[in-house]
Amino acid sequence: MIQKSKVAVIGLGNIGAAVATNLVKGNRSVILADKTFEKANVLSQKLGSLTHAATIADAVKEADIVVLAIYFDPIKDFLKTYATALEGKIIVDPSNPIAPDENGGFKKIIGEDESAGQLLSALVPNGAELVKALGTLGAATLASASFQTPEKAVEFYATDNSSINAEIEELIRDNGFEPLRVGTLNQSIRIEVFGDLHEFGALGKAVTLNEAKLVV
Repeated sequence: MIQKSKVAVIGLGNIGAAVATNLVKGNRSVILADKTFEKANVLSQKLGSLTHAATIADAVKEADIVVLAIYFDPIKDFLKTYATALEGKIIVDPSNPIAPDENGGFKKIIGEDESAGQLLSALVPNGAELVKALGTLGAATLASASFQTPEKAVEFYATDNSSINAEIEELIRDNGFEPLRVGTLNQSIRIEVFGDLHEFGALGKAVTLNEAKLVV
C-alpha cells in the first residue's frame, strides 16, 4: 500500500474541526494543532487513534500537507513565522477574506476583484505549494454533506501546480467529497465567499459532480 501524505490541521474552529472529523471518517490519519494545545488534545481524544495532538511548530514539521484552518489575516503572519519549516510542504488554504458588516451579514476585507488565494500566493515560502481548497462550503455543510450518497457533493479547488493534483484530490476524497479543480490560483475568487462556485455565493448549496460541471 502506498503511504499517504501526512496531514496536519492547524486551527480547530468550526472549519478545522469539521475537516479533521471528516478525515477520521475517511480513515485518514491527521495531526491536530491549535494555538491552545489543550483544544487539540481534547479533540484528539474525541476522534481517537487516527489523530494526535501537537504544537503548531511540531505539526508543521511533521506534516506533508498543512491545512491552515485559520482566518485570512493570521495566515499572512503564519507564512512568515514558519517560512523555513513550510519549505517543500503543500499548504491548503480554506480561508475567506471576510468580516462582519454593520447589517448582521459579512463583507469582503480585500478588494472586490481580489482573492485570498492570489494574495497569499505571493507570500508562500520558496519550495512550498499553495492550494485553495476545503473552503467552498460553510462549516455546517462541510460536516453534514460529507460522504453523502448516492452521489458525493463536490469540493472545488485551485492550484498553480497540477503535479500535486493527485494528493489534493485524495485529501478531498478522504474528507468525503468529490474533488473538482477549477484552474489555477487566479480562479480562487470563484471558490471564496460571494464567488459563483461558493455555497455563500451564486451556488447557494452543495452540488454533485454532474451539477458542478454545468457551472464550472
